[in-house]
Amino acid sequence: MTTTIILLVILAILIIWPVSIYNKLVALRNRFKNGFSQIDVQLKRRYDLIPNLVETAKGYMKHERDTLEAVINARNQAQQVEKSVADDPTNPEAIQKLAGSEKALSGALGKFFALSERYPDLKANQNMMQLTEELTSTENKISFARQAFNDAVMNYNTAREKFPNNIFANIFGFSAASQFQLEAPDVERQAPKVSF
Repeated sequence: MTTTIILLVILAILIIWPVSIYNKLVALRNRFKNGFSQIDVQLKRRYDLIPNLVETAKGYMKHERDTLEAVINARNQAQQVEKSVADDPTNPEAIQKLAGSEKALSGALGKFFALSERYPDLKANQNMMQLTEELTSTENKISFARQAFNDAVMNYNTAREKFPNNIFANIFGFSAASQFQLEAPDVERQAPKVSF
């Protein structure tokens, strides 16, 4: 009788233990997917603001057509890549493509804002000021959402790599997730060069 109870307890442990590991990995994977959906919302808002910003600036920056087109092209490229990532935020290659397209868009916007400094009437335009403020606010929200996503990815990857979770993660196909980083770590760590 005692042997039967011991065997039943061992059998219950052998069934419950993998199920709990599986459920934990599913919950963590869903958290980082939700984290990306928060980024997705803010990126869509950003993509919607950019054409309005460019349209407002067109009248003032007639001689900067190349810059305006570069901003719109970078926005369209980033928006297209973002849609593919939104379908599957577990795909590390797609996350890296999105990071690259977002970096290109940020560069184009940076050039746009640098050139807009040459046009005082544009800077004083009420629509331009409002759109710039909204874009800045959205950029901040994207940064916070990206940090939350990266934290969720780290928690998922850590749980996935722990023993014995790694055995079950491989069996059930829980692949590693990729963080959403806009800069390469080796570039961020380099000191800026200043010359006079």
